[in-house]
Amino acid sequence: MKKIMVPEKKDYSADAVVIGGGMVGVATAYYLSKAGMDTICLEMRDGLATLTSSASIEAFRLQFTEPAMFELCSQSLGVLLNFQESLGLDEIDLSVHQQGYLFMTDDEAKLPALDSAMQQYAKLGVDGVERLNQAEIQARFPYVSPQVKGATFRKQDGWLSFHEAVMGFVKAGRARYFVQTRVQDLIIEGGAIKGVVTDRGTINCGLVVNAAGPFAGKIGRMAGLDLPLEPVRRQKAFIKTGQVPKDAPFVVDIDQNCYWRPEAGGALLGCVDEDEPVTEPMENPHGDWDFAAIVLDLVSRLTPFWLDVAEGLKKSDVNISAGQYVYTPDDQPLIGPVDEVGGLYLNCGYWAGMMLSAGSGMRIADLATGKMLNRDNPLRPTRFAEGVATTGGSFLR
Repeated sequence: MKKIMVPEKKDYSADAVVIGGGMVGVATAYYLSKAGMDTICLEMRDGLATLTSSASIEAFRLQFTEPAMFELCSQSLGVLLNFQESLGLDEIDLSVHQQGYLFMTDDEAKLPALDSAMQQYAKLGVDGVERLNQAEIQARFPYVSPQVKGATFRKQDGWLSFHEAVMGFVKAGRARYFVQTRVQDLIIEGGAIKGVVTDRGTINCGLVVNAAGPFAGKIGRMAGLDLPLEPVRRQKAFIKTGQVPKDAPFVVDIDQNCYWRPEAGGALLGCVDEDEPVTEPMENPHGDWDFAAIVLDLVSRLTPFWLDVAEGLKKSDVNISAGQYVYTPDDQPLIGPVDEVGGLYLNCGYWAGMMLSAGSGMRIADLATGKMLNRDNPLRPTRFAEGVATTGGSFLR
């Protein structure tokens, strides 16, 4: 059976339809199909995982202070770090690099925040996190500025090839993936989902998962919902250079909210710009021509070798790309059924969707099949109305 296709223009039937063919949507479709549901995943673009997922820095970490985020990421990494065994595949290589996440600061006033995070990690059971002092940082990461006062480090964190993971979920599951297929409306009768209208025909179904990334708010409005989702552009720079320590971890300056990590041929760099405005969802977000200069200036503050890199750069050494994070009021995703429309589920609102994708897909399948009760799901969309939402304190969120 061909799994990824441009479908014929006709009507179809399925048990479940997942809207959105990024990493989150593909993983969700896999777990629904694994639970025995005839599942179709819809992607409006030419290929899967070519919008937000393709702009990811492809990193993962367990250093979360929010219990729900830690639990979800722990479940995801249980799959991703044991991918071949988990999915029954022997030919997929995710190129896992467990070189660590280093959260560092040169501000004495931020040291209590590191200590508080360590306490929360211990409470949640996050294993392997070290609290490093100035001397320990210098001994282990000599390219870091001596002005850095403290850091947390977990060697088991790192990065991997999420594109390979996407293809693995497709290959291992029974879901069908319709590309070049745009959702035009949802069919709702008697307060329940009955189908999805696309530009290639109607798909009759009783369950729909909105995993549309930056476009999840638009899909929500088709069901009369005003979802608390805010898309924000985030940029990434690839810098071609031979001056990056190849064994370096994912390095984060928590004062400037900027970061970098090694990548084949150079490094990937980025930052969280708190002044970046909320925008409408974009199919082709573009980066700014001067972003590389901005982010190089930021990261060079605490890893000064980047100043030398910047001096020798040519235009051809730099590539800028962009995607959109989607924020919720508590910086955590919306996962689970909505009260207003029977059979409609959400799996959206991610700024860290890649590393949470497998766990969230499992949760949707567990909720849809009754294996998990929604009241036991801390990321249920109703948490805001219930007054039980809590904002965490994770770094770089």
